[in-house]
Amino acid sequence: MAFLSVLTPVLVAVLCGLVALLFIYPRKTVTASREQTEGGSKAESKRASNGRPWVDQDLEDDTEVTAKDEEEDDWVDSNEENIPHVPYSPLRYPVEKMLERSQEFYALMNQRRTVRFISPEPVPRDVIDNVIRTAGTAPSGAHTEPWTFVVISDPETKHQIRLIVEEEEEVNYRQRMGDKWVRDLAKIRTNWIKEYLDVAPYLILIFKQTYGILPNGKKKTHYYNEISVSISCGILLAALQNVGLVTVTSTPLNCGPQLRLLLKRPANEKLLMLLPVGYPSSDAMVPDFRRKPLEDIVLHI
Repeated sequence: MAFLSVLTPVLVAVLCGLVALLFIYPRKTVTASREQTEGGSKAESKRASNGRPWVDQDLEDDTEVTAKDEEEDDWVDSNEENIPHVPYSPLRYPVEKMLERSQEFYALMNQRRTVRFISPEPVPRDVIDNVIRTAGTAPSGAHTEPWTFVVISDPETKHQIRLIVEEEEEVNYRQRMGDKWVRDLAKIRTNWIKEYLDVAPYLILIFKQTYGILPNGKKKTHYYNEISVSISCGILLAALQNVGLVTVTSTPLNCGPQLRLLLKRPANEKLLMLLPVGYPSSDAMVPDFRRKPLEDIVLHI
């Protein structure tokens, strides 16, 4: 009994300690959880203020449109069961001529640069039309040709485009893009001021058609529309280089909806790229970049 009487105070102390722990630990856990949540919210807020995460508005609404998302009656399947096929016999060059042509074309394309100093000197419209015809030869998913090229030469419309782009670009630089992106662009001396949008004789805005609209109002699926239009843009750049014109491969972030409204484009079209096109100005300057050597970009297996 004496032994138990000695242990009783100890047992009481231990039990009290356990009870205290049971009350204190959950409070600490809740507090820590709340702090973590608040910290996470602050971090999210900080990332948002730095523009991260951030998605271009015009890309944000470019979901993969399928009949499951819309009424089945709105969509139509192709009724071309058997497309006629014809013989294909392109010109075949001797090996020496192939090598010569490949070297000449590489030399031409290796001179291509992104140029922000564009002359107001007029460019024949027929040249621009031929360049766009060439871009229209690009492959596309199921031959849907999901591209629209809007060519702007009207000075007032060009200026309205500049106002829209510069307003959004200033927000991009100050808030959305983040410090690292802005620093990387500062190296090539670019900012949100886009004088060339007024100066260039032509602006070519390339829209991707996320789906087709038939004359009867039915919708037609456009497979791989963004990849198809991107390939077309690459061919367009090569065609411009071929005729001695220059451009800036600009992607005006968050400007798509406003530009689509300004140009009265339908809802199925999303802006992919904006190209100011013309001759280089007499005082044009470009960064002294070097391209990667062949061994850094190719792998033969």
